[in-house]
Amino acid sequence: MSATNHEVAGEAGEPTRRDMIHVATGAVAAGGAAMLAWPLINQMNPAADTRALASIEFDVSKVAEGSQTKIMWRGKPLFVRHRTAEEIAQGKKDDGAELKDPQTDDQRTMQSNEQPGKPEYLIMEANCTHLGCIPVGLAEPGYIGEYGGWFCPCHGSHYDTAGRIRKGPAPKNLYIPPYVYTGGTVVKIG
Repeated sequence: MSATNHEVAGEAGEPTRRDMIHVATGAVAAGGAAMLAWPLINQMNPAADTRALASIEFDVSKVAEGSQTKIMWRGKPLFVRHRTAEEIAQGKKDDGAELKDPQTDDQRTMQSNEQPGKPEYLIMEANCTHLGCIPVGLAEPGYIGEYGGWFCPCHGSHYDTAGRIRKGPAPKNLYIPPYVYTGGTVVKIG
């Protein structure tokens, strides 16, 4: 009987064949669980087309002074406005106005790396912060808001020349996406 007890317990705490079988079974089970879980976890990653749109580059020199263009980024429309000297001056003048969402004109053109941007180019999401409608103005004659900027005809929000909410139900300014200038007039958004 002592030989049988000796095989079960192992000599001086050494692992037995049974211990090794338990370790091997546990390792195989853990590997199998990881192999089954990987496709479920991997399917939660963004699609390739979404990853491709994570950042875009745009040459702002394509936008003539006093006009704007609309581009798409991550499935959202963006306004790229080439502001005139009068629009910039009006934006700076309105820095002292009573604003729902206070931001200076300089803060509205600040790059995401905290470096000053180009005040003549205003890049912002083209969605009203009230319910997501696309405001009109500046590019559409006759639709300029009361403050010389954009107007959301859905519910009457008025934005100034820096995209700041001035009147209406919108709670926030038009959002500024993260961007940096990578060259003289090339901006990387996202």
